[in-house]
Amino acid sequence: MQDKIQIVILAGGKGKRMMSDEPKALALLQGRPFLSHILKTVEFLNLTLKPIIVVGHKKERIFEELGENHNYAHQEEQLGTGHAVHAAKEKISENNNENILVISTDQPLISKETIENLMEKHLDTNATITLATVILPDFEEWRKGIINFGRIVRDTKNKIDKIIEYKDANEEEKKILEVNPAIYIFKSQWLWKNIENLKNENSQNEYYLTDLLHIAKEQGELIETVPVSNILEALQPNTKEELEVLETLVV
Repeated sequence: MQDKIQIVILAGGKGKRMMSDEPKALALLQGRPFLSHILKTVEFLNLTLKPIIVVGHKKERIFEELGENHNYAHQEEQLGTGHAVHAAKEKISENNNENILVISTDQPLISKETIENLMEKHLDTNATITLATVILPDFEEWRKGIINFGRIVRDTKNKIDKIIEYKDANEEEKKILEVNPAIYIFKSQWLWKNIENLKNENSQNEYYLTDLLHIAKEQGELIETVPVSNILEALQPNTKEELEVLETLVV
């Protein structure tokens, strides 16, 4: 079944908060681009299907740095994570995969073990969506950068109700300590059917992949979660200062 998992890496964004016009995928951690770290981790999974890299902003720079011998999909406009995943569809053969695993390019420390745990839970439970979550003690010290993550909102039965983006969250929701590091697996057929229903009715006017959780909940689909044991894996530096902090934490 793992041979039926297609990994999609979202690498279309720009590093504007890094004070750079370069693609964020090319930001350096320990002298190597974020995207290179993720591709190396994916290699260790020994999956049959080659990962699809969704590129957009200054994609020619990614080609220059990493070569063109990758399976690239093109996102002409950067209209959100849902839009980015939709852009990968053209590169995916529906006959060759049953599940889509989505990773963002600004997760350079994502581990092989976390991805394997996610895949195992997804396949064992036959869930429609399985996602990683991170439970924090607080948003202090080096964890300050995580405060902008989407919050996991659960219902009275402790099941996921929705993910609310920080910019759209109210004050109570912002206090939630379980956050979304944006690592998901979807059943392919369900994903392609429902991604068309995403709307951009939010503060960013973007198509959020996270809205698929609410759609699945309303449809009564099974949603599973896997905790990320090492909080460092969740760090997604958005500024030079946050990147410097991450450099000091990596050993």
